[in-house]
Amino acid sequence: MKVSIGSKTMALPTPAWLVGTYDAEGKPNLMTAAWGGICCSKPVCVTVSLQKPRHSYAAIMERKAYTINVASAKDVAKVDYCGIVSGKNADKFAACGFTAVASELVDAPYVAECPLVLECKVIRVEDLGMHTMFVGEVMDVKVDEAAMKDGKPDPLLIDPIVYAPEDRHYYGLGANLGLGFSIGKELK
Repeated sequence: MKVSIGSKTMALPTPAWLVGTYDAEGKPNLMTAAWGGICCSKPVCVTVSLQKPRHSYAAIMERKAYTINVASAKDVAKVDYCGIVSGKNADKFAACGFTAVASELVDAPYVAECPLVLECKVIRVEDLGMHTMFVGEVMDVKVDEAAMKDGKPDPLLIDPIVYAPEDRHYYGLGANLGLGFSIGKELK
């Protein structure tokens, strides 16, 4: 039997992404965001939703660009820090020991130490209420060679962090459960 718990942000899991931007002074900044995901295959697009008071909100509105940086589980404390501290008051790249790399494709920095990076150009902005959703066309995906297997990004080598909003905990990935569009064929 299921128990109703009401309307909540319970799509599990959510990402724990580091969103890279340049602020009004051109300083690289990071913000941890869990409200985001893939929204289109062609053109390839992802969304990230931020509240207007966030330092990164103004940066994205001004520059029309952001990066999505997928950190490994070993950097979970750094990811959490980037969600606690405002870029108005701190240099998050320096505090985390991260290296800011200027994207050649969009007006935003990315994190050299993150094994997976998406460089995004904003193509749509939707005010949804408490959050504004930024739809970013993915101009390029960069993957560390060490996180590749058979020429493709390997989720277990990337070791991404996921977030559960209701209990406010970070989690890692579990085991490989099987090949998509394949294991279900046994039910035919």
